[in-house]
Amino acid sequence: MAKIILTHEVTGLGAPGDVVEVKDGYARNYLIPRNLAAPWTKGAEKDITAIRKARKAREIASLDDAKAIRDSLQSKPVVVSAKAGDAGRLFGAVTTAEIADAVKASGAPAIDKRKVEIAQPIKALGEYTVSVRLHPEVAATVTVKVVAA
Repeated sequence: MAKIILTHEVTGLGAPGDVVEVKDGYARNYLIPRNLAAPWTKGAEKDITAIRKARKAREIASLDDAKAIRDSLQSKPVVVSAKAGDAGRLFGAVTTAEIADAVKASGAPAIDKRKVEIAQPIKALGEYTVSVRLHPEVAATVTVKVVAA
């Protein structure tokens, strides 16, 4: 088992600044090469406080605020326009950044692209359901309509 410090949120594992123990191969081959985590050392404690401070500044302050934002996100679908071919297949895929920008453009509060979770890559026109983690206890289900540009 390897002790690591998460630098980004990893679903099912923890949030930035958390110290967790994972299997050696998972840390060495997946988390560390993708900069999702760093090896734990005694000197890394100051990094942990800096990561937690930055996370606190970014996250939604209270549970009530998160619930209000969730209700506003779930009330209406978000429209994303993308270039598509004749059969309705996209040239590329819809990214989390494009969804976050579309949410902001629709008048809802801005969300962080790292909080958007897409179950399957969006590669065709249509309606999709996407999850947005607003708070550790609150997640919003957003309907995304992909239309031809």
